[in-house]
Amino acid sequence: MTNPLLTTWDTPFDIAPFDRISDEDFAPALDKALAAHKAEIDAIAASDEAPTFENTLAAIAASGESLDKVLSVFFTVAGADSNETREALQRDFSPKLAAHSSEFYANKALFQRIQTLWDSRESLGLEADDARLLELTHRDFVRAGAALEGAEAERLKEVKSRLAVLGTQFTQNLLADERGWFMELAETDLSGLPDFVVSSARAAGKEKGVAGPAITLSRSLIVPFLQYSTRRDLREKAWRAWTSRGEMAEATDNRAIAAEILALRDERAKLLGYETFAAYKLETEMAGTAQNVRDLLMQVWKPAKSQAEADEWILGQMMKNDGVNGALEPWDWRFYSEKRRKQEHDLDETALKPYLQLDRMIEAVFDTAHRLFELNFQPLDLPLYHPDCRAWEVTRGGEHVGVFIGDYFARGSKRSGAWCSAMRSQAKKPRVQTPIVINVCNFAAPPEGEPALLSYDDARTLFHEFGHALHQLLSDVSWERYSGTSVARDFVELPSQLYEHWLEVPEVLQRFATHAETGEAMPQDMLEKVLKAATYDQGFQTVEYVASALVDLEFHDGPPPADPMAKQAEVLAGIGMPHAVVMRHATPHFAHVFSGDGYSSGYYSYMWSEVMDADAFEAFEEAGDAFDATTAQSLQENILSKGGSVEADKLYIAFRGRLPGVDALLKGRGLLPV
Repeated sequence: MTNPLLTTWDTPFDIAPFDRISDEDFAPALDKALAAHKAEIDAIAASDEAPTFENTLAAIAASGESLDKVLSVFFTVAGADSNETREALQRDFSPKLAAHSSEFYANKALFQRIQTLWDSRESLGLEADDARLLELTHRDFVRAGAALEGAEAERLKEVKSRLAVLGTQFTQNLLADERGWFMELAETDLSGLPDFVVSSARAAGKEKGVAGPAITLSRSLIVPFLQYSTRRDLREKAWRAWTSRGEMAEATDNRAIAAEILALRDERAKLLGYETFAAYKLETEMAGTAQNVRDLLMQVWKPAKSQAEADEWILGQMMKNDGVNGALEPWDWRFYSEKRRKQEHDLDETALKPYLQLDRMIEAVFDTAHRLFELNFQPLDLPLYHPDCRAWEVTRGGEHVGVFIGDYFARGSKRSGAWCSAMRSQAKKPRVQTPIVINVCNFAAPPEGEPALLSYDDARTLFHEFGHALHQLLSDVSWERYSGTSVARDFVELPSQLYEHWLEVPEVLQRFATHAETGEAMPQDMLEKVLKAATYDQGFQTVEYVASALVDLEFHDGPPPADPMAKQAEVLAGIGMPHAVVMRHATPHFAHVFSGDGYSSGYYSYMWSEVMDADAFEAFEEAGDAFDATTAQSLQENILSKGGSVEADKLYIAFRGRLPGVDALLKGRGLLPV
């Protein structure tokens, strides 16, 4: 029987035929695709022809089409709908893929052809898009160790292979802890919980096979439990489990894995001639150096910590008024912060939530994209990898733009968090490709027959991830290497965080925030309270984020710590971490940093991008209209369509005329002194 992963896909928009693909297809397809790609690369490297752009760079870009197809399908399901078979395959694939990548970048004949082109680049007469591909490809090879020889080259190959294995193991340990822990609740344990939390807990209990409600480690369930449960003992139990992910049991303990990853990253950097891994990683980012990152984070840390400490005292007094002695603890913060929000802003999440229906918020996301960029979304009936998934064709002016897939609900087979990925990225060369983009979220699934309701934080996540999707969908570049979100890590969050601002545009909520039962629009007084409370608890949220970013930076900007947990404690003590606030992502479950190299030394990038997104939205405010057509066109032409075809700082200056300062961010978070 023909392996469907290796055939031409006779499907709408050449989307993967998920209904014909089984887990048994992945391993043989990968082996054949790897062999095919190797043969293509070997042929390019062994060519007797003098190197040209077409026979070397364009040929490399054209290679590996079958491998791309296999991996796009596999990593989609491995992250969003895993099972034991797929986890085993992922463990098997990691070293194979690392070895293949190492062999590709260590191909001396191939690198020599690229180096020859690089050395003669001024005389090649390349167009800007082709010159950029040459620049990035040469840089990729050098940073991957192509210039290394002998024992050093072999050791780098071993290091990268081991890192791939460890990253997979870290992720699977975390998923095992998140999937395995749950807390059954008796009916008497539901005190204080609003109906939507009780409904979600009953659905979670059903999924876990227990008779009554249960709390899992899904953020969309455990956070509201910590906000509303009057049972302090159960809040503590749930909080300790949530913050112990990745270290719950010996078999899934990530602490030693994190230590080994940090040591290997340091060795990798030194093999490549860098003093630290942070120096290696930040070389290609907007920030440039660890000190620049540290300077930004500390500018934000000081006012955020001051605000958090003031809030901690107020919440502690509220707890004492309830007759609870002792210090405010981390499992108390969300509970008393929610009570305070209700008191000070008269804003009750339980009253707000019925106005934030998932389907209506999806409409809001799409309508905003239509008003800004003239995009249209038409539902598609396609077989996808899970029944929860939904698909839309994206068009503009009647022309096909791409396919957007949404996978919104939490389940045991899905890793935590939210992310955007492209099963296929936009490109014009060597073949025309339109994007297929997926947003994956972990919202609480509703009881059967009821509409899915979001928290305000959930709605913000929906807009955030769709901002990434727009970066992919509106990409208009020649080569996939720098298409869509293939940009500097500290620039990639700009489009996503910028798009969050439209959730807070009053006319968006007025139109789409309608009650799930009555269909009535959100009352004006509630709308005003929502917008007024937008910066509420920003001291807490900023502190937990910046602490994580600083720990990540210090892990990589110096000798690797033998004991990452001791180093984490040292960094937090050094900055004076408030007692009742903890890192957003402690080391054993810091998947951004340890599941792969993506955000290593780069977790700060959300804040670096936020400096820009706060300033970028001010461009619309200065124009007097959040949907100003001229500003939206400039945003599309100068940033969203450009991918990584131009350095990030130049793109931002083209849009805004200058680089921003930190004040817009502090203002947006309500952290500037009044």
